[in-house]
Amino acid sequence: MPATMTMSTRILPAFDHVIEGTRQHLESIPDDQLAWKPHDKSYTIGELGTHLANLPSWVTATIGQDEFDVAPPGEDPPRLETLGSSGEMLRTIDENAIAARAAIEGASDEDLMADWTLLKGGEALFTLPKIAVLRTFVMDHMIHHRGQLTVYLRLLDVPVKQTFGPTADFPDM
Repeated sequence: MPATMTMSTRILPAFDHVIEGTRQHLESIPDDQLAWKPHDKSYTIGELGTHLANLPSWVTATIGQDEFDVAPPGEDPPRLETLGSSGEMLRTIDENAIAARAAIEGASDEDLMADWTLLKGGEALFTLPKIAVLRTFVMDHMIHHRGQLTVYLRLLDVPVKQTFGPTADFPDM
């Protein structure tokens, strides 16, 4: 890679790959099963899909802010209403990915090396450079929940599409 390549240019292919893989699993969510969950402590499949569709919006919050409080003192934590279909989830992830991609493209190396802090009730949970937050707190977080979603789909007997390689349902790459 040329020495002039920016951090944003380097992370965008990974971001695009995570979004593409997530989309294909969101489109597999059966609309008539949105309230289903594998355990009482688990998200419903609709809540999990909604969370995945909204995770790319965290990119703009990370790049555009220096901190975020998940439970601001004196306020209720932010909550998302569960989207009503896989189509809504796809539209949401697409809108969020477009805005996220633009934010990444517009960020300088200096912007991405600036610290970002996650707070809960005003108390710092962690502080990392924004580039690390994008990789771990956003993209790795998406990969984690996407893995959960594939288990949900398997338990519902929905064919699981390929992400990184063959699956029992799609063995040919």
